[in-house]
Amino acid sequence: MTIKTRRKPEVLAPAGNLRGLKTAVDYGADAVYCGGKAFGMRSAPKNLSLEDFEEGSRYAHAHGARVYVTLNVLPRNNEVESIREYVGQLKDTGVDALIVTDIGVMMTAHAVAPNLELHVSTQAGVTNYGAANALYELGARRVVLAREMDLQAVRDIRARIPDDMDVECFVHGAMCMAFSGRCLFSNYLTGRDGNHGECAQSCRWKYSIVEEKRPGEYYPIEQTEEGAYLFNSQDMCMMEHIDDLIDSGATSLKIEGRSKSAYYIAAMTNAYKTAVNEYMVQRGFEDADGNVLKPFRDRVIRPSDPDFEAFAQVAEREPDRIMAHADEAFAGVPGERPTAAPEPGAAAEPDDLSYHARSTRRKSNTAAEILPDGWHHAPVRPAPPVKLPDWLLDEPDKVAHRDYSTGFYYPDRKVTQNTNRSAYFRAWLVVGEVLGWSGEDGGRVTIMSRNKIEPGQHVEFLLPGEAPLEYDVPADGLRDADGNWVPAINNPAHVFSFPCPHRVPVNAAIRSRTRKPTLKAE
Repeated sequence: MTIKTRRKPEVLAPAGNLRGLKTAVDYGADAVYCGGKAFGMRSAPKNLSLEDFEEGSRYAHAHGARVYVTLNVLPRNNEVESIREYVGQLKDTGVDALIVTDIGVMMTAHAVAPNLELHVSTQAGVTNYGAANALYELGARRVVLAREMDLQAVRDIRARIPDDMDVECFVHGAMCMAFSGRCLFSNYLTGRDGNHGECAQSCRWKYSIVEEKRPGEYYPIEQTEEGAYLFNSQDMCMMEHIDDLIDSGATSLKIEGRSKSAYYIAAMTNAYKTAVNEYMVQRGFEDADGNVLKPFRDRVIRPSDPDFEAFAQVAEREPDRIMAHADEAFAGVPGERPTAAPEPGAAAEPDDLSYHARSTRRKSNTAAEILPDGWHHAPVRPAPPVKLPDWLLDEPDKVAHRDYSTGFYYPDRKVTQNTNRSAYFRAWLVVGEVLGWSGEDGGRVTIMSRNKIEPGQHVEFLLPGEAPLEYDVPADGLRDADGNWVPAINNPAHVFSFPCPHRVPVNAAIRSRTRKPTLKAE
């Protein structure tokens, strides 16, 4: 099997159905992951039939994107033969890869569908390069790292695995209180097996203490009279730190959300794809038009790299001083970037020690430790932060979300739980979707309504690959499907039109601020 050389970091978007798949591709996804009617870790979405996979694969390939199928449940004995049969059906649909957890499923897929790439799911809980290399020997060409990894651990793994093995990391979406999502909580409370895609999200429920002999008397666990959400983790958002994640060696950036709406898929795919494009331009890999200026590579140094020996000389010559400088350099300044580096092949002077010290520090989620050769996992050159435009930084707040965090990537500011609510923030809502645009009479957009639109209302059209188009709905000219004038658009799921001089693409979402930001449970 030939693995294509990575041209740039992959943006991997979720899809719970065929519409979601096409939406992800339309808004720039390099690949889409989705589940079939069986054996995936999300049973709530409608998921895709074999016919859907065929159509979706054709659509994705026509736009230069790929399709990955989740086959990542922990199967029971009575499912082994059914999985073998299902893999045999999937291999003829045109999909590109299978995402697996169970080693038995991996071996089955490797035998039945040898032309499909095998990606190891985050459910496998891979946290070290030894496991990644072992999975590579078994045929895996990608490992989806456990979400509990910090950035230095990602660097360590990237530097110690084959170049043609991808490292996939979550970049946005819901987190889980259980390690890599392997949880029995839902099964205990509801009989719905989270390891078979049936999670009831019991961790999001509200809990209180009730004394056995005093039924009905609720005792707050936290400082609230409304109970407590003990296991309700924050969502992840790495938009502002996309450069750190790519520099650590992540070759695929995964957006969580196969149960989410087409709007969520469009908004977050567009946002992270645009952020990756900004990274490629500001790091000098591409120009503003996407033309390649130099081959993309991550910033992890490997033993085969030209700079390797220069770093080795310093580490071997004065390891004690380097470790001392590491402690000093990182005291009170977690995550600070190195400020200087020796020229390739040049012996480092003592003044360079602060650079090497900052490069050697291994910050773990569980303990401070230094790998024996940890020094060589530093960036090749210090690089300035990638600066994203304000509109892009605002995008994550325009979809429904819980409080955001950076997950476990930065040990000094790890994800926590929301103990007083499980609802979503909703500062924006979708008010319509574009069905068509005509340039006649100065321009008119036809929409399918989703929420109320009034004359003078400020809306945004979500556009692929660029900032949203801001627009004030005209004071007049609103019409229904029959061309009759209406004072406002009040009926959801009906066709309307209004004047719009700007050409807008079909299926573009139209959103507007809520009058008052809402919290809504889901």
